[in-house]
Amino acid sequence: MTYIIGEIGQNHNGSVDIAKAIVDVAALKVKDKLFDRELKGIDAIKLTKRDLNEELTASAMNRPYDSPNAFGPTYGEHRQILELSNEEHFEVYKYVKSKGIDFVETLCSKGCLSLLDLFQPDYLKVASRDLTNLPLLEALAETKIPIIISTGMADKRDLDNGLSAINKHHSNITILHCLSQYPSDYKELNLKSITHLKNNYPNYTIGYSDHSIGIVTPVAAVAMGAEVIEKHITIDRNMKGTDQEGSLASDGIRRMLRDIRNLELSFGEEGIFRSEAVVSAQTKLERSIATNKTLPKGHIIKEKDLHMLSPGDGLKWHEKDKIIGKTISSDIDENEILYPKFVV
Repeated sequence: MTYIIGEIGQNHNGSVDIAKAIVDVAALKVKDKLFDRELKGIDAIKLTKRDLNEELTASAMNRPYDSPNAFGPTYGEHRQILELSNEEHFEVYKYVKSKGIDFVETLCSKGCLSLLDLFQPDYLKVASRDLTNLPLLEALAETKIPIIISTGMADKRDLDNGLSAINKHHSNITILHCLSQYPSDYKELNLKSITHLKNNYPNYTIGYSDHSIGIVTPVAAVAMGAEVIEKHITIDRNMKGTDQEGSLASDGIRRMLRDIRNLELSFGEEGIFRSEAVVSAQTKLERSIATNKTLPKGHIIKEKDLHMLSPGDGLKWHEKDKIIGKTISSDIDENEILYPKFVV
């Protein structure tokens, strides 16, 4: 089954209560009403932790920030308002785990490792921008916690260098194909990178982190072999914040989960065979050998006496030799199935 991560990111807007509300939305049961069955829901929730002392240059942190999505007059103040403390991350972690859902944490600097004094996430995430931050990768890998990396800004050298840094300590790594464009332009997504990664990095789990609008690309990514999907989620796409509009709210989360889980059910197994699910339709709709004229008792059946009609519970055309040349045992009307019991 595809491992689906709902990324809260900064969509909590600096509020633990909003973060918990997003968790509640993501944790709702998903049902396929047509076939009256419950589908597997979301697997994990992800938060992001920054250490603002290791985030940007002083001049960048102090520059005026007049975006409609700004939470403070300077970029540093904006970031500070959006940042949850270690204890608040721990509170959200416990809430997520109480729902029976895994917890993933993006740590953006070595200073953020202090968070691990309070709890251990199920996975650590490396943001695309930090794939080339090899000291951070090594520090994260030293924890031995499984690591997920995104390739949103990477070329092959960047990816290989990042993998080498982590592999010094462990190889429990998931690679997510990604495009760091918000929102992503469909013509730039290059989902074929998923099959390239699967073919060329077979020792790792391969998935897809999506920043496009809607749900078509994560569903397509699963069809192409992605084993992990990461998607931004929120409670209201109209809320203030740079990631809100490109995220999925309640209905979008439901639809993505529904489509991915139903797609998984549709994969089946390799081979050509008749499903038990079509037996009744086959009997009703498939054609059988039938008479094309009235045939009297004693008539010797010839191929020219036959054609094909529904239902499909009689002989098939490849079985015509079982009755051609045989004698009719009783009168048979035109356009009736010629069952073996009617011949001798």
